[in-house]
Amino acid sequence: MMNKIVAVIGSGTEAHTRLSQPLGKYLAENGFHLINGGGAGVMEKTARAFYETQNRKGKVIGVLPSSHACETEMDRSQYKSPPNYPNGFTEIIIRTHLPDSGTKGKLTSSRNHIIILSAGLIVALPGGSGTRSEIELALDYKKPVILLSPDEEWKSFKGKAEIAAGLDDVIRFIESEGKC
Repeated sequence: MMNKIVAVIGSGTEAHTRLSQPLGKYLAENGFHLINGGGAGVMEKTARAFYETQNRKGKVIGVLPSSHACETEMDRSQYKSPPNYPNGFTEIIIRTHLPDSGTKGKLTSSRNHIIILSAGLIVALPGGSGTRSEIELALDYKKPVILLSPDEEWKSFKGKAEIAAGLDDVIRFIESEGKC
């Protein structure tokens, strides 16, 4: 049986509502936990749809970055998350000392490793360099990953990862991986 934690990754600025909202609802209705970076965009929209689903069993888990490196005692004494973290739908907050993301998302100083390693399966929605780094980490760690790419955003991963044109393909992938 698959780890019932699903990571949904994607843009931190664009919500991609027509993709993220039904995906969050599906995960909540089917007993999964949702893990993401706890921010805006896809993270917030998916978390909101999940959170607002009646009679769900799972929780929304957010792995937050630090606003700055925490190398010294002084740095650590001034710890804080970046503005607008966590979003209002994150139920279990995991604060990290890890400040890097975006183009630095594969560095060991990025929370992306924790998100990917904690999930049993990863669903990537359209996004930028941070999402790309999470996809690459999922592939590096040999995690089941499907890329929801309705406008061929992730065509560069063809042959390396499962690519879906729509939500129905994502649901089939989740069900086949989890034998749900």
